[in-house]
Amino acid sequence: MKAAHMFGAGDVRVVDAPDPQIQDPTDVIVRVTAACVCGSDLHPYHRMKPIADGTPMGHEFVGIVEEAGSEVTGVRSGDFVIAPFVWSDGTCDFCRAGLQTSCRHGGYWGSHGAGTGQSEFVRVPQADGTLVVVPGEIDPALIPSLLTLSDVYGTGWHAAVTGGVGPGSTVTVIGDGAVGLMSVLSAARKGASRIILMGRHTARTDLGVEFGATDVVAERGDEGIARVRELTGGDGTHVVLEAVGHLPAYEQALGVVRDGGTISRVGVPQYTDGPVGRTLFGRNVTLTGGVAPVRSYIDELLPDVLSGAVDPGRVFDTEMALDDIAEAYRAMDAREALKVLIRP
Repeated sequence: MKAAHMFGAGDVRVVDAPDPQIQDPTDVIVRVTAACVCGSDLHPYHRMKPIADGTPMGHEFVGIVEEAGSEVTGVRSGDFVIAPFVWSDGTCDFCRAGLQTSCRHGGYWGSHGAGTGQSEFVRVPQADGTLVVVPGEIDPALIPSLLTLSDVYGTGWHAAVTGGVGPGSTVTVIGDGAVGLMSVLSAARKGASRIILMGRHTARTDLGVEFGATDVVAERGDEGIARVRELTGGDGTHVVLEAVGHLPAYEQALGVVRDGGTISRVGVPQYTDGPVGRTLFGRNVTLTGGVAPVRSYIDELLPDVLSGAVDPGRVFDTEMALDDIAEAYRAMDAREALKVLIRP
């Protein structure tokens, strides 16, 4: 089969890889019908050290089950399925608590022999706990939105949930990438009364306004903080959803959060040290967020996607074939594309 491997910074190629096989009775094999490049894929794209054999890429995909192991009961051949960005058994104590990202018998795609999403086929361990079957005939027009449930929509929802967004909340979203825009959509769905989107790319922030942002702040740093404070009567907002992952974004979050408010970080932190001491303590600011257990949110979010009540798939502004994966990475890295959908 064809699969995308990264061989070092800026070096992504399509290679011939072995077709996956059922290894455990709880496995299934999925034929990927749509995958994508994630903003978090760009972190190794910037700085990964060369690897002779490359490392397989991709953690977001949807597809058709081709084969199921003997102990799989909830998924069968022919089912259209959504794969969350981690696999999990669905039965351990962490899974039952809705924290599938800490599953005692789970892992990330590409670990422990599991496949990866930027490929033609994927071996899925713990299929019953991992995959979500979408019932009925699948409208092809819905596939981009269904694919967002694999990661970015669930991650934006996680930001809003852990941030405590509710009716009447004022919210700042930092970042106009796919997760930031999904955080806007999620905050709006949660009933926020004001949503300030901090971003500099007009095409993206315009989409953010369509998703529910009430204000756009293009300034960064101290200027951006001052502008948000101005818009909120000097106080800042009840909740800040930080969807970038770099230290300046976190420092910006500290500057725009209201005393007694909450910062939820869902951008993967690219730093190890940041202000958390009296900066948070003296102002009674809560810091939360983390890796989104999207599996726990899919069942809740899926009905509105299927009904068309929401259209999160609009974050995909570019579509390419798997053979063009190198160009997909380049376009996203150059910010020529917001998020690229890949068709194997």
